[in-house]
Amino acid sequence: MIANIFTTIIVQPIFNLLVLIYGLLPGHNFGLAIVIFTILVRLAMWPLVKKQLNHAKAMRELAPELKKIKAAAKGDRQKESAMTMELYKEREINPFASLGIVLVQLPILLGLYAGLNRIIHNPHEIVSFSYPAVQHLGWIQTLSHNIHKFDNTLLGIVDLTKTAIGNNGVYWVGLAIAAASSVAQYFQSKQLMPQTKDARSLRHILREAGKGKTADQTEVNAAVGRSTLFLIPGMVFIFAVRLSLALPLYWLTSSLVAYIQQARVLREDAQEADASVQTPESASVQTMPSGLKVTRKTLSESKSGAKSSPAKNKKAARNKRRRR
Repeated sequence: MIANIFTTIIVQPIFNLLVLIYGLLPGHNFGLAIVIFTILVRLAMWPLVKKQLNHAKAMRELAPELKKIKAAAKGDRQKESAMTMELYKEREINPFASLGIVLVQLPILLGLYAGLNRIIHNPHEIVSFSYPAVQHLGWIQTLSHNIHKFDNTLLGIVDLTKTAIGNNGVYWVGLAIAAASSVAQYFQSKQLMPQTKDARSLRHILREAGKGKTADQTEVNAAVGRSTLFLIPGMVFIFAVRLSLALPLYWLTSSLVAYIQQARVLREDAQEADASVQTPESASVQTMPSGLKVTRKTLSESKSGAKSSPAKNKKAARNKRRRR
């Protein structure tokens, strides 16, 4: 029952979108269809991606406040938790918001995996599992009469139905795609990780904790995050070499597009930060209540004039006595 619901709601729509792109794409290359499908999915998730990135930035900016709360709580976990949640409420931050994009992308990945398996095991599914509107596409009707015209490669180079490591040995081109998907995931994760020069490794923190020193929870969380920087790409590679290459191709494209999206958001944040800082020229202008603008130059001249006025007064008094 649940499997049928998942197939109807998730797998079939994803499958049909992919087949629709494949049927309309000039040349009808399945690998390019997967690339275009992935780009469209990432673009559709752009509002959620941007919200997640802004949320991550806000969480990093709260780090000093969280340290103050920890110091104020003095080891009282319940008090610290209450004060932390109050801070989140005050700043309108949902600590679980970052899970949104994961929860959205996971069904897409599972649905794509199930759909691709259908094609790999039985290419006729391209026709039989498609919606009637998709079945009426010219190329899909051609495939219904001759399924051997189905191109399951990436530009005629990579067979997307194969695995990088399988019963027939190593498929080196596939291994390169699997490795590239892992590397892309690494840089995507590293891009969002704050760089702290004096950050200690998790091993160092645990070693000192074994000696009786209390570790700061924020520092521990940061160290764990740095450890996952290598863990997640490693897991991606392990799965990628065992799955049909259509999935690693999807993951590689998704990570590359995500890297570009994240770079855009980070660049916008940097531009906003620069705009919020007063430039020397703008800082040198002061607007008086009357609406007159006085620059530092005029202020310095007025000050110098004010300083020299007593000397001028004395000189004028001496000249006046001489005239007498």
